[in-house]
Amino acid sequence: MSGGSVAGHEVRSIFGTYVYGTYLSVFTVPVIGFGIMTQTAFYSSPVDSLGSPATPFNIPHRSTYSLTKRAIDLVGSLVGLGILAVVLLPIAIAIRLDSPGSIFYSQERYGLLGKPFRIYKFRSMVSDAELLKSQVKNEANGLIFKNQDDPRVTRIGRFLRRTSLDEIPQFWNVLLGDMSLVGTRPPTSDEVSHYSEYHWQRLHVKPGLTGEWQVNGRSTIKDFEDIVALDLRYQSLWTPRYDLILILKTIYVIFARVGAF
Repeated sequence: MSGGSVAGHEVRSIFGTYVYGTYLSVFTVPVIGFGIMTQTAFYSSPVDSLGSPATPFNIPHRSTYSLTKRAIDLVGSLVGLGILAVVLLPIAIAIRLDSPGSIFYSQERYGLLGKPFRIYKFRSMVSDAELLKSQVKNEANGLIFKNQDDPRVTRIGRFLRRTSLDEIPQFWNVLLGDMSLVGTRPPTSDEVSHYSEYHWQRLHVKPGLTGEWQVNGRSTIKDFEDIVALDLRYQSLWTPRYDLILILKTIYVIFARVGAF
C-alpha cells in the first residue's frame, strides 16, 4: 500500500512504520464471503483522543487471517445463538422481576488493534451501575476493575455470572466478526487510555468469549499484568487446534464453576 493520508492523518506505509496524529490503524484482513476477498479497514483508535501518545503501527496476529478460525467462530456463534433463543425468555423474565431496567447491557469496548465496537450482555447489575462505580473498591491491581462482592450486582446477576449465562448475547458479536470464540477480553475506554505499548500487544488478536485468562483462574486473577502475560501466551501458542482445546476447557470451567463470582 502506498503512502497517503486519510482524514488528514498521514499513513506512510502499511508495513513496519508509524501512524501519527489521531492514531489510525490501517490493515488488510481476509473476509469470508462467497469466496475469499480482501478488505482494507480504516478506523481511529481511542488512544490519542484520550491523551496517550501515538503508538507504532501494528500488524494483526496471524490468527486474524485464519479462515479455519473464522469457520469455527461462525459455527460456534450459530450454536450459541440457538442456546440464546432457548434461554432468552426465562432469563429476561428473571431480570425484569429482580430489578428495574433493561434486559440487555450494552457498552463500547475496544477490539482488534483498538477498533471500537458495542458489546452485548444480559444485564447483571443495577441499571445505574456505571454511576455507582466510583463508590466500589477495586480489588484488582492495574488496568482492570474487580470486586468479589460488588454491591451493584443483582441477585439474578450473581447467578448469571457464576454460570456465564450473562455472556451468551456476545455470540452475536462473534457472528458479526467483532469478536472471536477465543481471544482476549475486550477492554473499556478508561482502561485502554492508560495502555503502554506492551499492553497494546494484547489487542493484536480479536477479543474472545473465552481465552487463557478464563481457563486459568478466571476472576481469581486480579493482577492486570498477569492477564496480559496470559494473553501473549495465547498468541504465541495459537493454532486452530489450540482454540478448540481452550473451548473444551472453558466448558469444563463453566460447569465446575471454577473461579467465577
